[in-house]
Formats: sequence, C-alpha cells, structure tokens
Amino acid sequence: MATEVAVVDRSDAADWDEAVWQQPNANIYASRFWGSYKGRLGWSVRRIALRDSGGDLAYVQYQERKRGFLRRIFVQGGPILTARGRARAEAVLAAFLDHLALGPADVLAIKHYQFHDAEGVSALLAHNFLPVITRQDHTIEIDLSRGTKAILADANSTWRQTIRKAQANPALTSVVPTDPEERLRAFDAFAGLHADLQQRKGFADGLDTAVYRDLAVADPHLLILEIREDGAPVTVCLAHTARQRWTYFFAASNDRARATGAAPFALWRIVEHACEQGARVLDLGGVDPIDNRGVFDFKRGLCRNIVQGGPLWLYARHRRIRTGAATLLTLRSG
Repeated sequence: MATEVAVVDRSDAADWDEAVWQQPNANIYASRFWGSYKGRLGWSVRRIALRDSGGDLAYVQYQERKRGFLRRIFVQGGPILTARGRARAEAVLAAFLDHLALGPADVLAIKHYQFHDAEGVSALLAHNFLPVITRQDHTIEIDLSRGTKAILADANSTWRQTIRKAQANPALTSVVPTDPEERLRAFDAFAGLHADLQQRKGFADGLDTAVYRDLAVADPHLLILEIREDGAPVTVCLAHTARQRWTYFFAASNDRARATGAAPFALWRIVEHACEQGARVLDLGGVDPIDNRGVFDFKRGLCRNIVQGGPLWLYARHRRIRTGAATLLTLRSG
C-alpha cells in the first residue's frame, strides 16, 4: 500500500523560499515575493507542502479568487516537485486535488512557464488536465550553452552593428545595482519609463509597479539592469534569475534608447550576465506578432528559436466546465 500523501499548510512558514529554491525547477512565480504581490492584487494566496513519511514531495503556492459559489485557482510556476516527489507525481497531484475540494463549477489552472519535468506533465495527463495553447503561449529561447560569440554571430546584422556601436559608446554604461537603496532608485526609474511607455503606446501589460515596488527590490532572484547615458537611465530591464533558466521579464525605455541602441544593449547585457552565472536558457518573455509586432521583431533579431512556452493546464470536475473554460480562453486570445 502506497504511503499516504499529507498536505501541510506552510503559508506563514518563514523558510518557504529557502525550501523552494533548493529545488532544480524553483522559480520566481513560486516564491513568497510573487505570492505577496498577487495577494496585494486581490488573490487569496496559500502555500502548502505535500509530504509522506519520508519527507517533502512538493511545494505548491496557489492563488484563489471567489465569485459567489465559483472559484478560480491558479498555480504559477509549480507544483515544485522534489527529487522524491518526482517518483510520486501522480499521488502528489491527487492529494492536491483532494485538498482543493473543487466544487462543480470551480476551475483549476496550472502554468509552468517551462519550469516542469516529465513526471509532472505525466501526472497532469493522468489526472485528465486539458492543455490549452494560444498564440500568446509562445516565446523565444536562447541556448546560452553556445556562448556569447556564437549567439551574437547568429543575430541579424542590424543587431550586431547596434551592439558593437553601443559597446563603443563611452556615454553608455550598464549597471546592475545591488544596494537596496540603489535597487529602489533603479526600480523607480523603470516604473517611470514603464508608465510613459504605456501612455505613449496605449497598452496595459498587467504589471502594477506601485504594488510590486518594495517586493521587487527585496527579491534576490529579480535582476534589475540599467543602461545609462551620461549617468541618466534610458533603459531599465527586469529579469528573473532561476538556477538554469533566466527570463527577460519587463523592459522600458525612453526616446534616447532608440537613438543610442540602449534597448538591444540592455538585453545583450542580460545574455552576458546569464552566461556568466551558468544559466542554460534565456527565455525572452513571450512573443506576439499580431498585437505587438515591434517587440516580436526586436526579439527575433537576436534569436529566431520560437518555442511553445505553455500550455495552460485546466482542470474541473466536469468535462463541460473544463472544455468551456478552454474554449473561452482560446476565443479571447484571438
């Protein structure tokens, strides 16, 4: 008889991040910092460990919203399986579903952002989760193991010329602040550039910089990189730094960035930093050639390796609810 899998509430555990970041697939979406951010946006956030008599099998941070009798549950960047947990992935997922006690109309969604393993995917399939793929569930991945010379050699000629020009420009400097006050100043510079960019281009990307501000600055796994022209920030980027995968998260620039090539230079500096830290992959944070052609062309100029970044895995007790939710998501993406 298989050992029972228990669910332990660790929502208030001070060592949550310490436990999660010991795992190979640890990522910022499973961290307390991100959970706190989503909590401020109105989600109810809980953190649980699933374990048997031998120890922890998985860590799950999940977000929940209720509307009447309907619940939406969202797991980002998880579940995070331990080495022991991978051997019991189906049992872990079964225990998680039992813990949620989903109602007839409730929907559970899981999105790994590529932080998954074969056993975790196998468990999702075995429990009849439905994978949903849309146009937005694609990204560009750079194979960092090839080294910076090979990566730049494969970029288009405009990219190569822009990087070389920026590197030769003495007015441009690249800075990764580590002091808390300097990180705060850099994030505020990003927030200002981000707000100006949204106003100029008339878009919303879902990031609330005012809410995220102190959490971003305190998160050791969020890199903030500035490109300055004569000491003034012209481009600021945020990047997730997991053990093997880095993610180009958000970036914002002003008009001087276009004139100086600061935006490509910033992304290139992230490539260099990721290589220096031993990461294997840099995810460029998604592509959308229909609604955001300019950013798509910008990223594809550096690398053309487009991959599927999803799917979003959906589960509901009843098939009609599950397929209805999948259909709605697909229609919205069009």
